[in-house]
Order: sequence, then C-alpha cells, then structure tokens
Amino acid sequence: MPKSKSTSKPPPSPKTSKKEPVPLSELPKPTIINSPKGKGKSTKSKARVLFWHRTDLRLTDSPALTRALEIENIEYFWPIWCFDPEYVYKHRVGLNRWNFLLESMNNLSEEYTKVNNKQKLWVFRSRPELVIRKLIRDWGVTHICWEKDSNAYSKVRDERIFALAEEMGIQVIATPGRHLFDPDEVIKQNKGKPTMTLHQWQGVTAKMGEVSQPAPTPSSIPDPGPSELQDNREEEWGRYEGVDLNADVRTGDDTCFDSLTGPKDSPFSVPTMSQLGFPPSTTTIRGGTIEAHKRLDLFLSDREKVAKFSKPHSAPTSLEPSTTLLSPYIKFGCIGIRELWWGCKRVVEEYKKGGGKGETKEPENMFGQLEFRDMYACAEASVPHFERIRGNSVCKYVAWSLQNQYDEDGNEILPRPRDKDEQTEQRFEAWKEGRTGFPWIDACMRQLKHEGWIHHLARHSVACFLTRGQCYISWERGMEVFDEWLIDWDPASNPGNWMWLSCSAFFSQYFRVYGLVSWPQKTDKSGALVRKYCPELKDFPDKYIYSPHLAPQGIQEKAKCIIGKDYPFPILDEHLEKDVCIARLKDAFHLNYHGNDEDVLNGTAERKLIELHEENGHTREKMIEGKEDDKKRKREADGEGALDKFIKREKK
Repeated sequence: MPKSKSTSKPPPSPKTSKKEPVPLSELPKPTIINSPKGKGKSTKSKARVLFWHRTDLRLTDSPALTRALEIENIEYFWPIWCFDPEYVYKHRVGLNRWNFLLESMNNLSEEYTKVNNKQKLWVFRSRPELVIRKLIRDWGVTHICWEKDSNAYSKVRDERIFALAEEMGIQVIATPGRHLFDPDEVIKQNKGKPTMTLHQWQGVTAKMGEVSQPAPTPSSIPDPGPSELQDNREEEWGRYEGVDLNADVRTGDDTCFDSLTGPKDSPFSVPTMSQLGFPPSTTTIRGGTIEAHKRLDLFLSDREKVAKFSKPHSAPTSLEPSTTLLSPYIKFGCIGIRELWWGCKRVVEEYKKGGGKGETKEPENMFGQLEFRDMYACAEASVPHFERIRGNSVCKYVAWSLQNQYDEDGNEILPRPRDKDEQTEQRFEAWKEGRTGFPWIDACMRQLKHEGWIHHLARHSVACFLTRGQCYISWERGMEVFDEWLIDWDPASNPGNWMWLSCSAFFSQYFRVYGLVSWPQKTDKSGALVRKYCPELKDFPDKYIYSPHLAPQGIQEKAKCIIGKDYPFPILDEHLEKDVCIARLKDAFHLNYHGNDEDVLNGTAERKLIELHEENGHTREKMIEGKEDDKKRKREADGEGALDKFIKREKK
C-alpha cells in the first residue's frame, strides 16, 4: 500500500531533451529523440520496439501505431501499458471510470490477439520510468513509441522518459494523434498564447491545413520478443509518496502493485477491480473499442441525424442519451478523432448530395464540438495551473467559498481543511450527494454518480448552481467531483468547462443563470429523469415534480413523500441567492483580478473583494434586508399601508 502524508511537493521536471521533427506524408509529424553518438544501436540492426499505450486504446486511426510499425527491421514488438501509481493514487478516479478503463484495456488486448495470436497488451504495474528502464536492460529495447500528450501531467511524465532514452541511447518517437491538430503546434502558431475562443482557435488552425485523414488499421503486427525478466522484485514498483485520493472508495485489499507483472498465474494481465481494492461499478456504459465503433457506426448510419446534430438543442431531461455518448470513447481513445471527423464529413456530404437541407452549422454541430475540445486542450497546454485558481493567468478571481487551501510554500493542503462556514460545507455536501431539495439538480447528480455521465446541459445546470448561480462555491470543488465521477473526464475540458460555467474564463455573461424549475420544464414537464433518479418523488403530480416543497400536505401524503422527512426542503432560496451571486460577480468583474496577480497570491484581492461587497451592500444579510424593504414598499404601493392607517384611525 502507498505511504501517505498530508502534503506533497510535485517532482521536479527533468531537463527538456532536444527533439527533432520527422515528416511523414499524411500523418501528423512525430517527435524523435536520436540516440547520443556512440551510445545508440545502429539503425541498420534489428529493432526491438515498445509501443506504449496511454489514452489511445485502439488499433484504428492511430498515427502513432502506424509510425511505429514503419520502423525498419523490426525484430520484436511489444504493445505495453504502464499502470502508474501516480495515476492510481494521485488522481481522483471513480469506480465507473476505473471499470471503463479496464474493460477498454482488455478489449484492446483481444484486438491485438485477433491480428497476431502471439500478441496482447503487455501490462506492467509501476511507474513508466522504472518499467521502461528495466525493459531496455532486460529485453534489449531500441525504440519507444507513443501517442503524444500535451496536458501538464503527461508532459512531466514523458520528459522523464525522454531523459531516460537519451541516457540509455535509444530512440523515442512521439506522434500527435489525440486531437485534430497538435496543441503544441497550435500554441506555437499562436505565438505562445492560449486559444481562449473558438474563433481564435479556428483562425490559427485555418493556416495549418486540413485535419489529417484517419490512419490505416494495421493488417499485421510483429511478434513479441522474450517475456522473461530478471528479478522483478528489485524495486518498490508501486511506491507512492502522497495522499491516496481514491482511498475513500476502496473496500478491499489493494494488491495491484504486489508484483511488476501481476499474478503469477496471469502475468502481464490487466488488473481487476478487486486487485485495486474497488467494489463493482454501477454504470451501464461499457468500455472498449468494439463498443465505441458500434456507437460510431450507429450514429453515422443516420445521415439526417448527423447533418442536423445540434448539441445545444438536444434534451438534457431525456432518459436515454439524446447525444451520441461517444465522449468516454474519445477520452480513452477507443475511437480515433479523425474517424469521427471524417465520418461526419462524409455523411453530411452524402446528405447534401441527396437533396437534404438545413444542416447545422458550427459551433453547434459535431465539428464545432470537436473544435471546442481542441480549444481547451490548447489553453490547458499553454497555461500553468489551468486546473486551479491560484497562479492561473486566464482565470478571473472571485472570492468563492471553499477554495483550495495552500501552505506557506504554496503547496496545496490535502485533504482540504474544513471551512469555518459550516453552512457552506453542508451545501456542498448536499449538492454532491443529490439532496439539495431541488429535484432537477439532485437527479442530475445522482445520475452522474451512478452512470458516470450526464447530458452536457445537465452539467451546465449543476455547475451553475454550485458556483455563480446560487451556492457561490469555488468551481475547484465541482471540478474535483467531476474528476472523480465522469467517465469522459478530460484534463483540459473539465477545468475549462468549469471555468466557463462559473464565468471565470471563456464566458462572461454571469447574469444568465439556469432556472431550477423553469429550465428542465422546457424539455420535459413530466420530470421523467427526476422520477428515475429521485424515486421518492415518483408519485408527485407533474405540477410539483420540480418543486415538491410547494405541494399541499395532502398531495405529499398521497405521494407517500413528506418534504422535510422523505425528501429535503430546498437548502436555499433560489432567487435570493441568485441575486447575491450576480451582485458579487459584478464586483469581481469590476476589480478584474486573475489567478496569477500578486494581490491574489498574497491574499489582498480577497480582502478587497469582501470590502467591496460590504460597501455596495452585496452581502447576504444586506440583500435579505433589502428584499424585506422591497416587500414592504410593495405592500404600501398596493394600499396595505393605507388600510392599516385607516384601521388605526377607526380604533381611536
């Protein structure tokens, strides 16, 4: 089991190694590190190749795999996976995403075996730098290939391997393939700046040519070499110094890292949920490249549906997903992004040639949605601390409740100390657990935990409610819950969307707030999603399904659900808290601080914002008082005050 402590400093990034681009026709340009002179093996000798899978769990449309198989004189070829304790313990990963990952790994292994019955996915259980160093020594590896990542954690991880390869005299080939365009190249073309709008991203990439065609699926895979290893207990393979962020969901013994290659009776196998100490998942969403392509083929089979696909106009209240549900498969690379892009291009052209009209335009169509994904990736790749407020240059500073806490050295304190404002902590817990007393919010949060997925407009609703809509709680807290529960979690899109929905970056219309009753009623007045995920409310009439606390006592008794007993009262006043949040956001936009400003880093910004709230009457207490004054003035305007005076005169 990993050792734990309350805080931990991230490891320093190794010195960046020199990289040289290698052009390939109709493929993204890979990055190669050449072996140092005198150390590397001759390029004319036999090649022993490791293909390191990460978020590319497929054989189709893999530019990196295509490039790896083009290496001359391949003697042995091993597709490997490194189960990294850094990922297992340091990243919040819920049961449903774990299960999806393991299913996808097993499916990929089966796909390799179909192509070559001697092949499979060779799974190792340790930090990549330890695994790869050992395989270079024991198996005589000459090349390491992978699909390039651009997000912050992956860059640190991969730089260690670049440095290791240079030290040990082997070649690295890292080929872009996760995105429509390599985020690092887009940033370079944008003069090192992040892409903060879709229009900006489109302007940069318009000069970079078309999206690449899908890479060919390999018809053959070389044999693997020897599988024998020297003493594989020479290292603490699963050693991890820090806080195990997934400890609270473990119910059994964690035996994943007992051996480098897994159980003796099943060496190099994909870990199981029980080996990780986890109970079974609850999702109905199955992982794997086979399932991914079934869903993709089903979507592409309906030309009109593809041509008229409009994500903002799909129904968040639908019991069955009203979108493609391809996002988890894109996240884990079970399908290639170019397969989806060019598949949609082909189908839309066929629709138009057949006389079809009214196709959806960007950004609402599928192409626009994929471009948004790239926009976030380019922002995250160029902005340090993109996943938090502190130090984040693009994140507007708001004095949210329950922000991350840091020690004197600037390290985040984990677990986060409980806030003195107990009511705010309770509101956050109620939001997370789906017991806010607002059925639409509760149904969405319960679905998220159970399935690992909710409609993107449902995500908008719960994110707005937690942050700028009503609760005024830091988007960092909501992002963490999504980090854990979303199967399709993405290190760029998740913080990007949370900043968008909290109006911290990308979007600034903070006065536009989702109604907790009026919004879901637009697409379903019957509350089908609420009845499924909040079954205690299933017998309420449609009139009260989104606001059961307004139902008369007799209706509550008939529905066998007493509000305050069987289902909670609303945890807050929707309209009052909305007004408070809007007023405070107005103050924050006026001061216009960002996460990397000195006043934010030293705490001055928070004090100034609180003082401004007080000065402008934007505290909850003063706004409640103002509401009461408004009610009093309204009563007087309606004549209630005059009637009171008349009654008093009559009594004299």
